[in-house]
Amino acid sequence: MPYAHSRNEHGERQDLVAHLKQVADLAAGYAAPLGAAEMARFLGLWHDIGKFDQAFQRYLLTSEANPRHREHVDHKAAGAGVAQQHQSILSLLMRGHHGGLGTPGETQTWLEKWGGLPGSMEARRQAERALSDLQPIGELSFPDWALRDPTAAELFLRLLFSALVDADFLDTERHMRPGSSVRRGGQTDLAELWERFERDQGQLSGKRGDPVGEARHAIYQTCLAAAEDPPGIFRLTVPTGGGKTRAAMGFALRHALRHGHERIIVAVPYISITEQTADVYRYIFETAGDRAPVVLEHHSAVTPAEGEEFEPEQIWSRLSAENWDARIVVTTTVQLFESLFAKSTSRCRKLHRLARSVIILDEAQALPPRLLTPILDVLQQLSAHYGTTVVISTATQPTFDVISAFAAVQTREIVPDPGRFFAVLKRVAYEWRTDPALSWAEVAALMREEPQVLAILNTKKDALALLDALDDPMALHLSTLLCGAHRRRVIADVRLRLAAGEPCRVVSTQVVEAGVDFDFPLVLRAMGPLDGIIQAGGRCNREGLLTTGRVIVFQPCDGSMPRGAYSIGHGLAVGMLKRGAVDLDDPGTIGTYFRELFPMVKTDRGGIQQLRARLDYPKTASEFRMIDESTSVVVTQYGTAEERKSVRDVLERLRIGTAEAGALLRRLQPYLVSMEWHRAQRLERQGLILPVMSGLGEWMGDYDRVCGLVGQDPEPDALII
Repeated sequence: MPYAHSRNEHGERQDLVAHLKQVADLAAGYAAPLGAAEMARFLGLWHDIGKFDQAFQRYLLTSEANPRHREHVDHKAAGAGVAQQHQSILSLLMRGHHGGLGTPGETQTWLEKWGGLPGSMEARRQAERALSDLQPIGELSFPDWALRDPTAAELFLRLLFSALVDADFLDTERHMRPGSSVRRGGQTDLAELWERFERDQGQLSGKRGDPVGEARHAIYQTCLAAAEDPPGIFRLTVPTGGGKTRAAMGFALRHALRHGHERIIVAVPYISITEQTADVYRYIFETAGDRAPVVLEHHSAVTPAEGEEFEPEQIWSRLSAENWDARIVVTTTVQLFESLFAKSTSRCRKLHRLARSVIILDEAQALPPRLLTPILDVLQQLSAHYGTTVVISTATQPTFDVISAFAAVQTREIVPDPGRFFAVLKRVAYEWRTDPALSWAEVAALMREEPQVLAILNTKKDALALLDALDDPMALHLSTLLCGAHRRRVIADVRLRLAAGEPCRVVSTQVVEAGVDFDFPLVLRAMGPLDGIIQAGGRCNREGLLTTGRVIVFQPCDGSMPRGAYSIGHGLAVGMLKRGAVDLDDPGTIGTYFRELFPMVKTDRGGIQQLRARLDYPKTASEFRMIDESTSVVVTQYGTAEERKSVRDVLERLRIGTAEAGALLRRLQPYLVSMEWHRAQRLERQGLILPVMSGLGEWMGDYDRVCGLVGQDPEPDALII
């Protein structure tokens, strides 16, 4: 009997024919929403037929007896050869199901080398005898729209690849780790989740008689009514403090129930908001009696490297990777979109779950302008061809229709005439201190005038300079100089101080602007892009408890500025201010701003659409980076003595080598700080970073209780926002 995988924890090997049939059935089910069930079924049958080769069977048994044994025995070319007979481009998926997607040219060269070897040809003959349905009767054809549009074909192949590799991983997991397989599933259905949501929302919505409460209730009811509309692409334009997080979920649940969507995916720009949003949804949806968690929070800061099948650390970390098999997924836009343009199996694995889902893009104005053309293209394709509904949600709604990839897309406004709610929820007055510019000492003096005040700066360098000028031992700081666990505790501390009426002075970067629900009586915002200024205003008098909150927009004398679109947006905002064309309570103002901004920046700076049209998956993946630098991550020694000991134990296990690397890396996530690769290399040479594994190091320098990872290094802004 030929085997697919070696002995599991029960001493059993996996029958190859059973594995092929199981993967075929799973892949067909996953690809049904793609309109490609039959094609996926055959990919599942073909993917491992190279394992019929006697040389591979000997290698399998030798490796089982001696785990250190290493030998390259190809098992992919046989399936790729069969695929090429029926639809040549499918051989690219066969080759990529271990190791990731390549290019058509690379695949053809590889297949010419390996496909005609005696072992590969014999494996195909053995597969024909073992599988009566190995060959399709009819043609395996692409959808017409994929034939007409090369970028549509590129996404179709990537989603089909996703269905295959997820099916392969899951059936392999079922054999190798049956306990893990049993723990999957048991999801609460969407109807039950709607009932839980409605009960919880009923305790809040319509219970306040003040303008803020009435506006939130009206917005929520409008969202429920709009949920009856057919699937497509929607805009949810709601002023800050308008209850957008709950209203968007209400729309998504009702819409999913009405139109048969399977899950809701909420993507936000920053990890700090991911944590906040996931906490809100867990409180609403999860109960002690659930068989499985309802809310999956996924924002991996470390992605294990890809490798060949029998590298133990890599195969087990892949098996533990998330595949978004949950009703509600809360993730980052980095995780979502870098997966949509990825080549690796671990990142692509989840993508088939996007079909027949509702995707909420929260704080959509934070999407990087230099990537908007490819991002908008895949969103419109998901909507047009895969039954996905997309909600573009923000108080500062970008005019994406001025970008060619979105120009012909019909988007619908969930809340008609949103300007009326901006007028009702006007809770702050803006004061402009841009001429003359202010020194850090003058900004610090403004902060000392109020016991509760938030200052938002354009860079971490500026934030540290203001903290120094403020010289307040009780002041707090928020930026990505802090690890996730530290940021989370600072955010909780801020909320406690605000609620108790205690002094609370916070110096932050723009990390707090997109969705962190603070409520300060005074906010200072360094002059920057217009959407950032409006978002900063959303952290002031959020609940409308004051007659009017104050937002002071100032120009710092010695301020620094991020490059690229951020700097262009700053200049555009300055120009609009000089023209007197700034009414920050009118959503039309931000529309004008984005209509002027987008033509001034390259929205496909890396030529990603051309790379996609050529099916160059490796180059597409390398060029599509939401963070515009190669990054490394370091593990900090933050937290209680117990937490620090736990981190040290995990690092020791990773250094020794373990089959549980993926799970261990997730345990480290709260203690990670990302930084630009070139800076990490310099600090490693200085002895401040001790390597743990590829892309991951241990921080050996100081970690400040307020400022986080600073001290010896002079470039705080080389850390990633």
